[in-house]
Amino acid sequence: MTHKVAVIGLGVMGQRMLGNMAVHSDFEVVSVWDPDGVACVDTKATYPSLNIADSREALVADPLVDVVYIASPPATHRAHALSAMAHGKAVYCEKPLGVDIAESRDLAAQAEKSGCCCIVNFSLASAHAVGLVERKLQDGVLGDVAGVDIRTHFSTWPRDWQMGAAGWLSRRAQGGFTREVLSHWVYLSERLFGSATLKHTAARYPEGDGAETHLHAGLDCGGVPISIAGSVGGVGPDRVEFTVWGSRESCRIYDWNRLRVSDGGDWQEAMTDIDDPREHGYRLQLDNAAAAFSGKAHTMPDFKAALSVQILIEDMLRQR
Repeated sequence: MTHKVAVIGLGVMGQRMLGNMAVHSDFEVVSVWDPDGVACVDTKATYPSLNIADSREALVADPLVDVVYIASPPATHRAHALSAMAHGKAVYCEKPLGVDIAESRDLAAQAEKSGCCCIVNFSLASAHAVGLVERKLQDGVLGDVAGVDIRTHFSTWPRDWQMGAAGWLSRRAQGGFTREVLSHWVYLSERLFGSATLKHTAARYPEGDGAETHLHAGLDCGGVPISIAGSVGGVGPDRVEFTVWGSRESCRIYDWNRLRVSDGGDWQEAMTDIDDPREHGYRLQLDNAAAAFSGKAHTMPDFKAALSVQILIEDMLRQR
């Protein structure tokens, strides 16, 4: 079954999804829309066969469309998703689910009532590295888990490839690395260890309305302590890693799709058989999404799971 997709939002994530779906046999993008007319013209030049919808309403009402993928700024997600559900479409939404907790609670409730398949694009839902760690935990390979460390650092925020969306990514109302990056790892913490409780948090902000520059927080997931630290500034390579410390073996997911393990010695690469883990991850995520839209077994998070992450993230950012 090929799922016919409409895309709302033609920025970085929308363009990335267009490229990935173009080479995946389970998806065909048939229509797109963005309030920025230039973005629509540029996209049409790259994908001449695409229909450029006149409005969001025209796009979601299109009878050819089965799935609406939402890649617009977070504050717009609720309106776009509700419009799609009103027309009986499946919804594939970028994270975060939103930035207003009350609105997102209502959205998650509406999604559950609608009967539509509604999922959120947390990339770690399908990562091969995550599957390996999950099996090690289930099989007791790691032994007792002492805790988890989540560490991120970015020389600049937004990153160079995100500058087209700097207007909102750089501001605290919708942007910041905590919502955009740490949310993925909070999702993973809850997936691996259960519902999380925020124990402490401290965020640092620049003058004006800029997004956070530093974030330190602690979660408890079923008795497992999760230590979180993120920062922006200073030269050097970006850092994104998630380390599970076990009594027999420890695992570290880094660069999103790579895995290292240690039994007490130096870290060893654990996925040397995959030539391009990044592209492999994109394909696995779309495989997983396709299974969800086809009513098959999948591990994509629904709106309820995304709401849980959003509540934790917004609570982390509340100290200003």
